Amino acid sequence: MRNGDFSDIAAFIAVAEEGSFTRAAAKLGLSQSALSYAVRMLEQRLETRLISRTTRSLSLTDAGERFFQTLKPALESINNQIDTLKTLHNRPAGNLRITTFKHAAQTVLFPALSAFMAEYPDITVEIDVNEGLADIVAERFDAGIRFGEQVEKDMVAVRVGPDIRMAVVATPDYFARYAPPQTPRELGEHRCIRYRQKTAGGLFAWEFRKGESALDVKVDGALIVNDSNMLEDAALKGLGLVYIYESQIVEHVAEGRLVRVLEDWCEPLPGYHLYYPSRKQHTPAFSLLLDRLRYRPHG
Repeated sequence: MRNGDFSDIAAFIAVAEEGSFTRAAAKLGLSQSALSYAVRMLEQRLETRLISRTTRSLSLTDAGERFFQTLKPALESINNQIDTLKTLHNRPAGNLRITTFKHAAQTVLFPALSAFMAEYPDITVEIDVNEGLADIVAERFDAGIRFGEQVEKDMVAVRVGPDIRMAVVATPDYFARYAPPQTPRELGEHRCIRYRQKTAGGLFAWEFRKGESALDVKVDGALIVNDSNMLEDAALKGLGLVYIYESQIVEHVAEGRLVRVLEDWCEPLPGYHLYYPSRKQHTPAFSLLLDRLRYRPHG
């Protein structure tokens, strides 16, 4: 192959990763026609069809799959070396992809990224908000952030946040009409606002722990939402009880807009951890972000 084919290979790999010319073109900042031309020229030079296209779908041929599996690690290694060389010139650079919860993005990632990205303007960070437990290897993420108890045993896990507590709350007006529950089992007598997980699709069970006792309660109620901010709004409008992150409602409780119940059943949960494969070769950009996110308890 001749010089200049590196960009064509990068174009093919982007299409293979995204499974779409549209998404790959957006990722590379190219027009779809330019991307399609680059892949077509690569196929002509190789005299091999790499991608099967129809009007509705795209898939790799057997040759394309072998080509992709062989060259992707090599391209990643080249990009890592380029990032390392840039770092040697005091300009850390690279692309990082992190999958996480919305709450973790808001409470852990964004506060750290404000100063981090100002300090390292050549590092690009992509955040994928996904409530499911993504396969970070198969989906080509650099790392994920989840609760410590959810991290697979074959992953390296680094704590990036303090313990987290949940809370059950409703408005004073709601509790003027309904007696506050004293135990989680009494939630069946209340109008509870249920939460449907966007990715998994299931209704979230309310989890309670008190000493050695543990209860997962499938509550009932006429309103179902799939966003934590909607939970907060629904509670403030007096529509029922919600089970929500304590950090979201602490000011509402302090100022009397919401009343908390079952607090003794909401024990701290393991905080957020950043996890990644143990065999992962760190890029300088990843190491810098990992160090910035690492949780350091005060005192």
